[in-house]
Amino acid sequence: MKVFKVGILDLYNGAPNEGMRCIKALISEFQQNNNLPFTYQIFDVRANHKLPQPADFEVYISTGGPGSPLLEGTEWEQKYFAFIDNLLIHNQKNPENRRHLLAICHSFQLLFQHFDLGIINKRKSTSFGVMPVHKTSEGESENIFQGLDNPFHAVDSRDYQALQPKMENFEKLGAQILCLEKERPHIPLERAIMAIRFTPEIIGTQFHPEADAEGMHRYFQTEEKKQAVIESYGEKKYFEMITHLEDPDKIKLTESVIIPKFLETAYSEIFEPELNR
Repeated sequence: MKVFKVGILDLYNGAPNEGMRCIKALISEFQQNNNLPFTYQIFDVRANHKLPQPADFEVYISTGGPGSPLLEGTEWEQKYFAFIDNLLIHNQKNPENRRHLLAICHSFQLLFQHFDLGIINKRKSTSFGVMPVHKTSEGESENIFQGLDNPFHAVDSRDYQALQPKMENFEKLGAQILCLEKERPHIPLERAIMAIRFTPEIIGTQFHPEADAEGMHRYFQTEEKKQAVIESYGEKKYFEMITHLEDPDKIKLTESVIIPKFLETAYSEIFEPELNR
């Protein structure tokens, strides 16, 4: 049987993070639940400029990461965007053997700029915690969000935001806005874009669909992390986040739906036609 291969594009630049643990746990759980011949490989994009060829893996997950997402023209950015462009070319030339990609947070912001879909700017204050995410009408019919309420809840951790969509460029690419940030009627500011279907094979989220409620609950209950959050965001925000992490209808549900459905959709498209021949 053909092996299902996942490439993880690591944009953490060596910074400590919980995201990679969560991603590896989710793809390993998908393998076990479906009893698949399966492998994954991690590519250190920012620190070591490592990237595969698009055809090397069936599926890619491109991670979040620290620091500013504003483009600087660095060598790793150039290589990353060359990979994205080559992925698009591969999918155009190989409609029966397309490669899928999920872009998370920092990666989402990079693609938003690369495709010239609007602006990325710095928020007035950091968005951090468990936040409601609202589906658009297109998001309501998006496969990987099926099973989630509207709004659903997700872990948000960002200093930057995607705004002012250039709808003519969305139309040229065939992209769709799937989700917006929480409604803030008392604040006269545009709502940030939280998820986009860039192409039939490439989707991105500004939030963190990989967040593991139980693991994050343990992580933020350590005294060091608890005090760090309270010092940065206040005691009320800390206890609100802990309560949301314990709620089975919030982060646990989001974690159980988005990445598993992304992997399932890619697997079904790539392997099922072959199995039925």
